[in-house]
Amino acid sequence: MTNKINNYLNLVKFSHTIFAMPFAIIGFTLGYAEEHLFHLNTFLLVLLCMVFARNAAMGFNRLVDRKYDAENPRTSSREIPKGIISPIHARNFVIFNAISFITTTYFINPLCFYLSPIAIFTVLFYSYVKRFSSLCHYVLSLGLALAPIGAYLAVRGHFSLIPVLFSFVVFFWVGGFDIIYSCQDEGFDSKFNLYSIPSFVGVKKALNISKLSHLLSICLLIIIGVIWPYNLATYIISAAIFTFLILYQHSLVKADDLSKVNIAFGTTNGIASVLFAIGIITSILI
Repeated sequence: MTNKINNYLNLVKFSHTIFAMPFAIIGFTLGYAEEHLFHLNTFLLVLLCMVFARNAAMGFNRLVDRKYDAENPRTSSREIPKGIISPIHARNFVIFNAISFITTTYFINPLCFYLSPIAIFTVLFYSYVKRFSSLCHYVLSLGLALAPIGAYLAVRGHFSLIPVLFSFVVFFWVGGFDIIYSCQDEGFDSKFNLYSIPSFVGVKKALNISKLSHLLSICLLIIIGVIWPYNLATYIISAAIFTFLILYQHSLVKADDLSKVNIAFGTTNGIASVLFAIGIITSILI
């Protein structure tokens, strides 16, 4: 039983939940700070929504890309190509998580429930975009960008400027580092007519686009700082650390040396997300 659970956790790269989950908690904390009342049940429901949505998205991606994954040396050892998890079981896993996500939003508030089909469609649709558009990275980032505003909506039931701005921070941040990650498959994508920014413009230009995307993310952090209503010193320190780590990953990856992509993609961005969330939540609670 433990092995089966581990297989599904590996299928969806559960450890990568660390990218968007801290921003969801930021969105929740912003809502909590305005309402001055902590709802434990809402918090747990938000966490469940994050897990269910991401499981559905990653499981679906692995399912529809299984033939490409089998051909790609970098991904051929994934669970479906290796026969560890069958396509039918993967399909059932996706259906279960998608339904669980929508069902969970029902117990949060009507607005979240009404928007849930749009959210689940967005995170699933990403898996097909690589067939026809090089902007696939930003469809992926759009799905993760729903985290802060979605969590805020769960508490307050309406939109607000700062959570929306945080969603845009996530949008450009995730899009930028997904471009870096996809540089590994530039040759494979070109060979199999798959669309990505690296396969469209080459690795060197793709890394420059990634830098621009991250610059936009940093600019949004500055805008948030201008209107930040909580402890500003803590916000500035948190934003500075996040900015440093965003820029640091670009020192690890070169057009002629992609050996440190996984460090830049996984380790650096994971640390950045967690430290940033700790700082921002501290700023709000102070």
